[in-house]
Amino acid sequence: MDKLIYLDNNATTKVDERVLEEMMPYFKEEYANPSSMYNFSKKSSHAIREARGKLKDFLGAENEKEIIFTSCGSESANTAIRGYLANTKKKHIITTKIEHPCVLNVYKYLEKQGYKVDYIGVNSNGELNTDELSHMITDDTALVSVMWANNETGILNPIKEISQIIKSKNPETKFFVDGVQAAGKVPINVAECGVDMLGISGHKLHAPKGIGALYVNSKTMISPLIIGGHQERGKRAGTENVPYIVGLGKAAELASDNLEYEMTEVARLRDKLEKGILHNIYNARVNTGLAKRVPNTTNIGFEYIEGELILLHLSDLGICASSGSACTSGSLEPSHVLRAMNVPFTAIHGSIRWSLSRFTTEDEIDYVIEKLPKVIEDITKISPYQAELKALKEQKIIRA
Repeated sequence: MDKLIYLDNNATTKVDERVLEEMMPYFKEEYANPSSMYNFSKKSSHAIREARGKLKDFLGAENEKEIIFTSCGSESANTAIRGYLANTKKKHIITTKIEHPCVLNVYKYLEKQGYKVDYIGVNSNGELNTDELSHMITDDTALVSVMWANNETGILNPIKEISQIIKSKNPETKFFVDGVQAAGKVPINVAECGVDMLGISGHKLHAPKGIGALYVNSKTMISPLIIGGHQERGKRAGTENVPYIVGLGKAAELASDNLEYEMTEVARLRDKLEKGILHNIYNARVNTGLAKRVPNTTNIGFEYIEGELILLHLSDLGICASSGSACTSGSLEPSHVLRAMNVPFTAIHGSIRWSLSRFTTEDEIDYVIEKLPKVIEDITKISPYQAELKALKEQKIIRA
C-alpha cells in the first residue's frame, strides 16, 4: 500500500518529530533516576519540573503541584474518580450516557460496589440535557463527571456552565472532566471553568502512548490508585517515566502554539471533507447536525449500509477512519453514543468517524472526497434495502 491517509486521530496521533527529539537525550545520556541524590540525576528531575510547568500553563492550573503524571487517560480517570471517592462517605455520582468506556466502565464497577449512578441524556445532536443535571444533584452527590469533548462525535459540552450548575446546587460536589479529546483542540482553563479534576492522554496530542496527566486542584483530596514510593507527592507511586514526561510537556507546548491553526485550518479541512461527502453521496448524513464540535471531528452516517464494509474498502485504498471508539473495536453492538442520540437504525450501523490533525493535508482530503463515492456506490449495490435506497435517492434529488 503506497498511500496512507490517516483520519483516525481521535484513536491516536503520530508523535511529532519535535517531541521525539526532546525525548531522546533522556533515553541515552540523561538516564538517571530523578529521585536519586547525586548530581547526575538533577537534569532528569529538572526536566520533570519543567514539563509539569508546561502542563500547568497548558491546562490553566494555578499551581504546578496540581499536576500528576500518569500512564494514560484511563489511569487519570480512575485515579480521579476512585481516588476522590475514597475520601468521602457520599455514594451518589452523576455522569452522562456518552462518556468514553474508560469512564463508563468505572461507574458500572462502582454501581456493583453500592454507589448510585445517574446518567444524563443527550438530544438528537448529542448535546447534553443540562436541566437533567440540575434536577439530579442532591446533598449526597459526591461527584459529577462529564467529558469535555466526545470522542465519537466531537460534541463539546458546556463545561463552565455545568460547573456553575453544580456549585449552585451543592458546593461540596466535585467535578471531574475527561479532557482527553479536547486537549490541544480547544482552549482549556480548569481554574476559569471551575473544574476540580481533569485527565488527558499524551497520544491524543502527538506525544507517545503510555503517558498522561491528571489535574487535581489544591482543594480536592485524592488517595493514590498505585501505592508505593513517594513519587508525584505521594499521589502516584512508581519511578517517573522521564522521557515520556518530557515528551508530554513538549507536546503540550506545541499544542498551545498550534491551537489557532487547529481551530481554523483543521476546521476548514474538516468542513471541506464533510461538505464534499454530503454533496457527492446521497445517503450520507451528519449525525450531529449543527451542534458545536471540536474542529477536527465529524461523524457521518451512510444509510442502509454497514460501516465495517466501508472501513474495509477504505483500508484497501490506504484510508484510515473508524466506526467509533478504539476501545470498543470488534464489538458488534452499535455505538452507545449514537444510541443515546437516537440516531436512526438506518444510519447507526453505517456511521463513520473522521478525525483530522494538524498534519492532515488538503490533498488527503481531496483524495477521500474523490474515492469515497465509488466505495459507497459499490456497497449500496449489495444492500438488502434497495427500495429504501431508491426512495432516499429520489428524495435527495427533489430536495436538491
